Amino acid sequence: MVVICPKCKIKLKIDDSKLTEKGTRFKCPKCSTTLLVKKPPVPSAKPVDNLKVLIAHSNSSTINLIESILKSEGYKTITASDGIDAMVKAIKEMPFLLILEVSLPKIYGFEVCKRLKLRPEAKDMKYILISSVHDDRRYRRQPESLYEADDYIEEHKLQELLLDSIKKLKLPGEEPKTTEIKTEKPSEIPEEVKVTIKHEIETPPEQKQVKPQLSEMVERAKRLARAIVSDIYLYNTPKAEEAIRNNTFFSVFAAELREGQKLYDNRIPQEIRSQGDFFKETIQEFIENKKKNL
Repeated sequence: MVVICPKCKIKLKIDDSKLTEKGTRFKCPKCSTTLLVKKPPVPSAKPVDNLKVLIAHSNSSTINLIESILKSEGYKTITASDGIDAMVKAIKEMPFLLILEVSLPKIYGFEVCKRLKLRPEAKDMKYILISSVHDDRRYRRQPESLYEADDYIEEHKLQELLLDSIKKLKLPGEEPKTTEIKTEKPSEIPEEVKVTIKHEIETPPEQKQVKPQLSEMVERAKRLARAIVSDIYLYNTPKAEEAIRNNTFFSVFAAELREGQKLYDNRIPQEIRSQGDFFKETIQEFIENKKKNL
C-alpha cells in the first residue's frame, strides 16, 4: 500500500505482508518521522443479489428480448455491451446470474466467465453462455468447453429455454417474489415492443433511416466474424489451442475459415467489406489474445 508521510509529504510504498492489524512502525527515509501503519481491514464479502441478472450482449435487440423475458418474472436487470463492461458491473452490482454472449467485444463471453470464476467475490455467481451459432448444420451439439459456465443456450432458443435454465440454477427459496398480478394474455405484445412498433408507424417515411449507420454495419460485420471464430474455438477447443500455440490456426482450420468467409461475404455488403478486412482482423485479434493466455 502507499502512505504519505504527514511531515514531509513524501509517498512511501509499504509491503502489505509486513503490516499487522495493530500497526507496524516505519521510519520515513527522508525526514526520519516514525509512522504507525495499520493493515487495512478486509472488506466483508458482498452477497449476490438473487433478483439481479446481468445481460451482456453486443446486440441491443437481443438484450431487449432477454430483459422482457426476465422482467416479466420479477428479475432486475443490468446490461453491458462488451466483456470489460460486464466484468466491472458484475463485481459492482453482484448479480446472481450473468447471461453472456459468447462473442462479446473486447473480452469474449467465455473469457469473462473464466476470469470471474477465479475471483473469490464472484464465487456464488452463475453463468449462462449465449451463442449465435452461425452454421447449425455443423454445430448441433454442446461445445467441448464452456469455461465452467453453468449452461449454454443458442440465441434462437432463448424464449424457449432461458427461464427453465434459470430455475435449474437457483436454489429452493431463491425465486423472485413479485407483488403484481399478471394480467397479460399470452399473445399480448410486451410494452417495450408496443412502443417500438408505434414509433415505427408514426414516424414519417421521409424521417426513417433507409440504411443503418456505417459504424453500425461495421460492428455487425465484426460481430459475425466473432461469432464464427468463437464457434470454431468452442467446438474444437483442444485442437484450436494447440494450433494457436503452433501458429497453425489458419492452416488447421482452413476449411472452417473458408466456409466462414463465404458466409461473411454473403451477409456483409461489399461497401462494408471494402472498408477493411474485418473478418481476417477479427480472427487475428482472437488468436493474439488467446496466445497471451495459453
